[in-house]
Amino acid sequence: MSNTDQAAVRVPLQCLAHGRTGDKGNISNISVIAWHPALWELLVAQVTEDAVARQFAHRRPSRVTRHLLPRLHAMNFVLEGVLDGGVNDALNLDSHGKALAFLLLDMDIDVPAALVPLLRQPA
Repeated sequence: MSNTDQAAVRVPLQCLAHGRTGDKGNISNISVIAWHPALWELLVAQVTEDAVARQFAHRRPSRVTRHLLPRLHAMNFVLEGVLDGGVNDALNLDSHGKALAFLLLDMDIDVPAALVPLLRQPA
């Protein structure tokens, strides 16, 4: 294997996937959906419960749970305790947590050079 085969680039998760966010009370759920099926295993390996908990450390989640949906090349994260009490209790501007998907999609992912052509590039 040559050095170029081993090279990797570090890019934001948004280059590999898109996301959606929902909420219920003080719980946010964030779905991450691969742009291409070949990126799925890379997402499973790097977008873990621990990695997501670190990405949201400033929001102090009490628990992060990941649910894999391999047939859809997607995963759903349930983040408990991240909405400052939820819609009726929070004083923040995003009490629904709709912007939290963007925070997750900003997480850095290491991508092998062979998969770089599959990444979504900014318009």
